[in-house]
Amino acid sequence: MLSAIELMYFAYREFTSHADKILDRRGLNRVHHRLLYFIERNPNLKIGELLETLAISKQALNAPLRQLIEMNLVCPVADEADRRVKRLCLTEKGKRLEAELTGAQVRRLGRVFEVVGADDANRWFRVMTELSGRS
Repeated sequence: MLSAIELMYFAYREFTSHADKILDRRGLNRVHHRLLYFIERNPNLKIGELLETLAISKQALNAPLRQLIEMNLVCPVADEADRRVKRLCLTEKGKRLEAELTGAQVRRLGRVFEVVGADDANRWFRVMTELSGRS
């Protein structure tokens, strides 16, 4: 029988495989996907808020964010109250890419939740909430 760690590894590999192929064709990786995902779900997100959400350093954010901006996927906008503060949003091109990347994952989870049923899906959410430290 596979251990919980092995199952987590194999499940995550399958969960990310489609998006990884799309990202690879564009010279991007999972970090770029995470940035696109959280910027899309938090319009006008401050860079500091993104750093906090992802629990990464400015150095870790700098190169991938700059690449997304150069590819016209993310648009930094100066904050109206404090022009030194940058807020982030996705361009239309960025929104399309994020929807393609995340859409496949949403559909995959939807199919799995249909198979296992609502009770098991709720248990999965409880497990993932505990693992994420966001309980």
